[in-house]
Amino acid sequence: MPLLLLDLDNTLIDRAAAFRRWAGRFARAHGVPDAVEWLVGADGDGFEPRERVADRIRAHVGLGEATTQAVLDELRAGLVEEIRIDPAVPEALDAAAAAGWTPVVVTNGTVHQQERKLRHTGLDRHVAGWVISEAAGVKKPDPRIFRLAAEQTGQALSGAWMIGDSAEADIGGAHRLSIPSAWLHRGREWSQRDFRPTVVSDSCPAAIRSVLAG
Repeated sequence: MPLLLLDLDNTLIDRAAAFRRWAGRFARAHGVPDAVEWLVGADGDGFEPRERVADRIRAHVGLGEATTQAVLDELRAGLVEEIRIDPAVPEALDAAAAAGWTPVVVTNGTVHQQERKLRHTGLDRHVAGWVISEAAGVKKPDPRIFRLAAEQTGQALSGAWMIGDSAEADIGGAHRLSIPSAWLHRGREWSQRDFRPTVVSDSCPAAIRSVLAG
């Protein structure tokens, strides 16, 4: 059974939309409704270190009595609450499993937060497992995290595909392993010169369909 390796944030779930919803709710609650775009920018599409983001938010919004940890806790919990799963995603995962693929999530992040997302959306019931960088001790695009996913499921990486939205972490990881990949463009142009994805897709379900179509 070939492996279908999948990123989590902005691949299986629309993290960007969830963060924007949280930012709107947070800004209104703290009396700064015009701060939404600033909050989205400070987030850096999720790639900025979370503690730094929380500290910047605390200072920008004027939460002098709040600790950075309190803001971080609110950010993380609120983001999960705002995630809306596209029903087409679990349907596509189930179709892949029915076709003989083994879907496994490979994601960078903390175990507590990433597992909260998987369980909140119910995606944990539609994949064979997951590997999270905090527990693995290594991050994408390092090939070792993908090999851990293969070991966890007892599958080989030969014949595997990687689906994700990060050119460096997801498609770069697939390139290092010499496996095919599907890149979710999210309205962006491909900018890497050293490698390219096998497929460019509009969404995760579309990417899965491309993989199943061979």
